[in-house]
Amino acid sequence: MGGISPVQLLIVLLIVVLLFGTKKLRGMGSDLGSAVKGFKKAISDDEKNAAKDKQDADFEQEALFDKKDQAETLSPKDQEKTKDNDRV
Repeated sequence: MGGISPVQLLIVLLIVVLLFGTKKLRGMGSDLGSAVKGFKKAISDDEKNAAKDKQDADFEQEALFDKKDQAETLSPKDQEKTKDNDRV
């Protein structure tokens, strides 16, 4: 009840072929296929780029002992500033 039978589908297909012609339908089918291919390629390229973007930031990580060495070379005023910044 309410479903589309194969006979009805065949009639609709025949009407579409008569309206548009086989050449135009073939062209539309190839255009649609190339659009789907391009979409899939763009999606896969985005996934590859997203994996590359998940890398860490472009700075080198400093060890804690490097900061201590750096603090020893600073003037007393600069050392106070770094201590204040570390507290925050």
